[in-house]
Amino acid sequence: MKIEPKKLIVCLAIPLAVGGLAAALSMQGMRAFAALNKPPLTPPAWVFPVVWTALYLMMGLASYLVCESRKPREDVSAALTVYGCQLALNFFWPLLFFHFRLWLFAFFWLVALWLAVIATLAFFRKLHRRAGTLILPYLLWVTFAGYLNLGVALLN
Repeated sequence: MKIEPKKLIVCLAIPLAVGGLAAALSMQGMRAFAALNKPPLTPPAWVFPVVWTALYLMMGLASYLVCESRKPREDVSAALTVYGCQLALNFFWPLLFFHFRLWLFAFFWLVALWLAVIATLAFFRKLHRRAGTLILPYLLWVTFAGYLNLGVALLN
């Protein structure tokens, strides 16, 4: 498979930009997060940006593999539409959770995101096995985030 550097960079940049903008808009609320009661297993604050950056890079790479697959364009378009929807859900979650402090609503939003990630994984895996595999850590992290989100909602 020949790599198209420009397309790869765009595919990597899109989820990084979505996550970076959401983080920037939620920064003040993220600082306040330190004072909240949190459930057991909550990782230290430095873990979140490291994990999210890795996940965004894996999402971008997965989307590139889907774009470059030799599957029918309609299938690729459908997969990328689902991917875009889950990126939109992903973008708004930190705003709901950190900025607006709507912890319980954010949990239900995260459930919708979780379902969208499952759909993305299924669409991507159908088009390129490795692309689906690259989405799996994201699904696991969103599952863990759901536990943390619900814990914060119940403890505060």
